[in-house]
Amino acid sequence: MKPSLWSLPILFLVADATIAAEKAKPLYISPIVTAQTPGHAVSMDVDLKGSRSLFLVVDETGDGYGCDWADWIEPRLVGPKGTLKLTDLKWKAAFAGWGSVKMNRSAGGQPMIVNGKPVANGIGTHAPSTIIYDVPEGYHRLVAGGGLDQGGVGQQGGKTSSVRFLVFNEKPGAGNSATGEETEVPVERFVVPEDLEVTVWAQSPLFRNPTNMDFDHHGRAWVAEGVNYRGARRDGEGDRIMVVEDTDGDGKADKSHVFVQEKALQSPLGVAVFDNVVVVSQPPDLLVYTDVDRNQVFDPAKDKREVLLTGFNGKNHDHSLHSVVAGPDGKWYFNQGNMGAQFTDRSNKTFRIGSPYSMRQIAGHKSDDGHVYLGGFSVRMNPDGSHCEIIGHNYRNSYEQIITSLGDLFQNDNDDPPACRTSWVMEYGNAGFASNDGLRSWGADRRPGQDTPTAEWRQDDPGSMPPGDVYGGGAPTGITFYENGALPERYNGLLLSCESAKNVIFGYQPELQEAGFKMERTEFMTSNPERKWAGADFKGRSNRDINTWFRPADVTVGPDGAIYVADWFDPRVGGHGTSDRTLSGTIYRVAPKGFKPVVPKLNLNTQTGQIAALRSPAINTRYLGFSRLKEAGEESIVPLVQLAKDSNPYVAARAIWILAQLGGTAERALSMLLEAEFKGGGTPQTRIVAFRAFRRANHPGMMDLARRLAGDPSPAVRREVAFYLRNEEANPSVVSILVELAKRYDGKDRTYLEAFGTGATGKEAAVYAALVKDTKSSDWNKATAGAVWRLMTAAAIPALQERVFNRKLPVADRSQALESIAFVRSGSAANAMVDVANLTQEKELADRAAFWVKWNNDRWWKSYKPADKLKGGNTKQKLVSVVIPEEQGPSKLPSVAEILKLKGDATRGKAVAGRCISCHVIGDLGLDVGPNLTGFGKRFPADVVARAIVEPSAEISLGFEGQHLRTHKDELDIMGVVLADGDPVIIRSMGGITQSIPASDLKSRQPMKRSLMLSADQLGLTAQDVADVVEYLRSPEE
Repeated sequence: MKPSLWSLPILFLVADATIAAEKAKPLYISPIVTAQTPGHAVSMDVDLKGSRSLFLVVDETGDGYGCDWADWIEPRLVGPKGTLKLTDLKWKAAFAGWGSVKMNRSAGGQPMIVNGKPVANGIGTHAPSTIIYDVPEGYHRLVAGGGLDQGGVGQQGGKTSSVRFLVFNEKPGAGNSATGEETEVPVERFVVPEDLEVTVWAQSPLFRNPTNMDFDHHGRAWVAEGVNYRGARRDGEGDRIMVVEDTDGDGKADKSHVFVQEKALQSPLGVAVFDNVVVVSQPPDLLVYTDVDRNQVFDPAKDKREVLLTGFNGKNHDHSLHSVVAGPDGKWYFNQGNMGAQFTDRSNKTFRIGSPYSMRQIAGHKSDDGHVYLGGFSVRMNPDGSHCEIIGHNYRNSYEQIITSLGDLFQNDNDDPPACRTSWVMEYGNAGFASNDGLRSWGADRRPGQDTPTAEWRQDDPGSMPPGDVYGGGAPTGITFYENGALPERYNGLLLSCESAKNVIFGYQPELQEAGFKMERTEFMTSNPERKWAGADFKGRSNRDINTWFRPADVTVGPDGAIYVADWFDPRVGGHGTSDRTLSGTIYRVAPKGFKPVVPKLNLNTQTGQIAALRSPAINTRYLGFSRLKEAGEESIVPLVQLAKDSNPYVAARAIWILAQLGGTAERALSMLLEAEFKGGGTPQTRIVAFRAFRRANHPGMMDLARRLAGDPSPAVRREVAFYLRNEEANPSVVSILVELAKRYDGKDRTYLEAFGTGATGKEAAVYAALVKDTKSSDWNKATAGAVWRLMTAAAIPALQERVFNRKLPVADRSQALESIAFVRSGSAANAMVDVANLTQEKELADRAAFWVKWNNDRWWKSYKPADKLKGGNTKQKLVSVVIPEEQGPSKLPSVAEILKLKGDATRGKAVAGRCISCHVIGDLGLDVGPNLTGFGKRFPADVVARAIVEPSAEISLGFEGQHLRTHKDELDIMGVVLADGDPVIIRSMGGITQSIPASDLKSRQPMKRSLMLSADQLGLTAQDVADVVEYLRSPEE
């Protein structure tokens, strides 16, 4: 076993808080402008002598930017050349916190009105905003007014509108422009292993708000921007794909340019570069740009733009289409969050993927391949968009995934409850976030006694893959896998996962453990070693230090072998909002101390260059080598056979994948090379790679190879055989192999058991019959009993019922048999469970059976109505009306800014917050109707917390959007969160009231345009009460 890199000492470096770079100073700062300011406006006359640039800034004054519509009134430059209206001059760039910057119109597109008077000439915007001009020769003064536009003052009685106007002649700092805060986390704040160092490779203004990045084989970074994230519309021309490069070779980027900017690009979450082909993930489309003239600038007249695939839901939404990476098999891999999709591949095969979260209308529907897929999913396909396969599904929102040269797929998955995970993805695995029929959330199916991670990833249910490392609250983003490069050899095999809420890059070195992987989490890179988080940690204390602004969005390995991290940089994470209005971002490099980057010059027209590309540390550069070597055919065999003997198993594996696809001589050479492996010698991972490679090449002898490896001593090798059998028919040969796999189950390895179940898909009854042939139910061993639990076949019901009633068996075996019946979706299973409940004299067993009858009565046994057959019948709850009253008139409370000036008392706030637990969980108390408030105050700034209490409808948390249902019978109005669709509809309302409504009784259903939460006014809270609750929610005690 190789020594752990984590045994190295860690060097903790903390910057002197007094050291800071000199910041731009404003030429003019206005007083705060509110609805109480005379005329709602200020005037300015600013000296611009010697200035070449002009930055017009509107600041939101630190109280949030709700309703902060602002107008620059009659702005003009004055000088020896006369007067020049700024509205006659084209700006260089313009950004708005909401809407967009407009000439002679407000940010919302209406006529500009300030204090009831129209403004004929001006610039409309919304704080936070920056507008940039070049100052022409002959002008040295700016004369203008700055006012609140009626579009903002007309909302909330004008109480939430407050701005400040500033003028700079150089780029302002981050955060509050008046104070000039940092635009990046200083490298001295980072902690990494002692033999590595962090340096800045690139930073704004070379790019803005990075969501994802990739390196081409020349060492240029291609960065996808998210300036327009979540409807911010800061750039009306759309988001950009930037090309960032180090032109002078000094180890730091010094130049960037726009490859493409389109209005259709709205916070794209993925970019991949394969030579001159650029793939951009922009819902609803997966776009492919071909840079025909190779100048790294997209020109519609010369270059090509193609919609490779379309039908991915979730434009400008985190839970949507993510990046593409090339696999070692020459396929392209990408993933989508649980916004759902209905897309048709280039083989004319349609996939229909919905869930309770989104696209409910197709949730549970079969795709053209005959399988049902749910929620978030992973895709493997040919680079031309043909032959798509769903290779994992039912995620919440896996932001990114990475495939290794061994063919293992790793991902992270994000959730707001404390159950984020980093996982190895079982092929065709179901992560369990939604019910298998696609109608119910995990919360609707959470059983008594289950903790959140167990319930959310359905770990007590057959058919759910193991979740890997479930580490709690967070917001995971980019992920990569380091195999070779500039770092010491001990880092080979390092999985890196960005955790933006906790300001860290997690590190894992996955090791085979039985059929799955052992994944021990460490902190590879962090700006916050003391873990004083200001993010979705649910436990950390409130902290506004710059350390918490590190929000890593992506991590990748460059062609120079170093690790690169893209930082979104923001004090806020989650809630679909941002607070850094300067749109700053940084790309950090992690490499050995004193590292001098060298990007190999690859001649892809030569075999030497192709092999060098295949050896590259950068995953998408390797694809270039793969493609050229495969195209060359037999000419590539000799160097590939040599490469397959490389001491680095990841590098060696890359050759195996190609050899398997070259056929003939190459195939024979590979078979000879691996013969010792197939006999059981060598390493399981090499046998796995070879089996996968032959399988992907559609080798004609796959069934013989599967039969041979079904007896392999490694359960990890045997699980690959099971995956291969998933789409095979239930012929005697296939069934016999599956039975052999079942018999080798050790009774404990969940990964192996799930792999077996995957292989038996569609063949369950045949496999069951062969497995238990000539065996009494009382004689089943652990392997058989476990396999039957996973098969979930009605054919097993008689034998399972026998085991339940057999008092000679251990209680644990009888309980397992009862649970096995509970997951079979058939009338015979429902009746068998009723029999147990009604006939057994053992109270504990009868009670458990009755529980399953009632539990499944509205789930997969609903058409059989088994609860009606229980002794005493089924006691049905009478439906009750639950109506959330609308707020009457404007709020009587002062503005959020005024409330936050009050000194809050956490002790009093805790008492007042007791009113919240009828709908929210706080710590160990409360009901989960609304978002969990544990840690809420620490994740968001005080103004966001206060506004959520005062104006709950201003920003409604995802997943908690209200629905208004009306019944036919009794004409009842029921408002709440729908937990399950279909028949019946399950809805949870204020006070935790959960009701099941038959579809036949549903008269109407409308989404609510307001929050289910009562406002502070409706709850009878005073301004001091709100301040106290904010203080409590942000206190360490909470």
